[in-house]
Amino acid sequence: MRRAGTNLPKVGRYNRAVVLDQIQLADGISRVEIAHHTGLTPQTVSGIVRRLLDEGIVREDGASRVASGGKPRTTLRINPDAGSAVGLHFDPVELTCAVVDLLGRPLVVKRRPTPPHASPQDVVAAMAGLTAEVVAEADVPLDRVLGLGLATPGPIDQDDGTVVAPPQLTNWTRVPVKRMLSEATGLAVTIDNDATAAAVGERWSGAGRGVPNFAYFFLGTGIGGGLILDHQVYRGGSLNAGEFGHVSVLPDGPECYCGNRGCLERVVNPTAIVAEVHRRLAAQGGGVLAERFKRDPALVDHAAIRLAAEAGDPLAGAVVDQAAERVASVAVSVANITDVDLIVLGGHGISHVEKRYADAVATALATRPLSRHIRTVDVALSPLGADAAVVGGAALVLHATYSPQLSALLAD
Repeated sequence: MRRAGTNLPKVGRYNRAVVLDQIQLADGISRVEIAHHTGLTPQTVSGIVRRLLDEGIVREDGASRVASGGKPRTTLRINPDAGSAVGLHFDPVELTCAVVDLLGRPLVVKRRPTPPHASPQDVVAAMAGLTAEVVAEADVPLDRVLGLGLATPGPIDQDDGTVVAPPQLTNWTRVPVKRMLSEATGLAVTIDNDATAAAVGERWSGAGRGVPNFAYFFLGTGIGGGLILDHQVYRGGSLNAGEFGHVSVLPDGPECYCGNRGCLERVVNPTAIVAEVHRRLAAQGGGVLAERFKRDPALVDHAAIRLAAEAGDPLAGAVVDQAAERVASVAVSVANITDVDLIVLGGHGISHVEKRYADAVATALATRPLSRHIRTVDVALSPLGADAAVVGGAALVLHATYSPQLSALLAD
């Protein structure tokens, strides 16, 4: 059972979301199965399904499943064309925008460099221009666009939709980006930390589909994390939970901008990996990168290092493996603290070396967590890959619109 519903009239909207969640997570499900999984009465399920069919959100696909005793059961599925959402990932070096259908499948994805050293106003203008271009290319009617989800570096003040001094962005001190982007695009905007957004994307259409408890590690320009606990997004007291990149892995390591020392992000982000490879090349040379380094050290960038490691270069591989081991140490700590069932790894920062990271994390999770004798925490690479954050941005809209939110039960 994924989640229990209730038959109290005051939580009708919650029950509707519970039913829709079951349909979205299953690859075809009957009304009887929904009632069985949720604890809702068959009458309640039938009433909710009827309204979802009338709204066009759910469809009967014409296939029938034969129950024991021979009575056919109609299969229900999400109608992916009933609506869409826009996702926007704001990375310090790149803007990515996507339009997805109700199943979270990207229809159009486009990327543009983030304007360097630009003011927040200029960056928001670039975001709006990219959004308009993607929506036009997707040819989606505006009345079917549910909203825009912005995945952005944190920290974020969710109360007023501001980005609060992200360390890798100058001139971004309490920028009301949610309001600015809504005014620039004419769309309702949902905002969240990029790693949390990516976790929501994994929950909606990726490796975390149907998994009640999982942690997502986002490895990009920085290192972030997201948590799904008991099917709910866990955001913490200030709504900025999941800063896995600021767990110290080297107590005597370099100072981090957060005030700590030896943070995971500080020692395994792309800049740190490039610096370590350059140091080793200068000291010992060797490998496929040595000649390139002699010509121009700038040619040995993060992408070149990842490709060299993928090709089997010992020096590049050793540095990547060291970074992967440090990520694995934090994954063990997260597993010990949260007791999740799954760790998902994603983000453009591990493109071409995903398996090295996954193998290191899997080995650590099989041998080091306290609960390993009860069960082993699984590891998965994000099927969304480099699109995890932008699909996650769109999934923020879908999740807020259609998924059961326990907070709804507590609202007046």
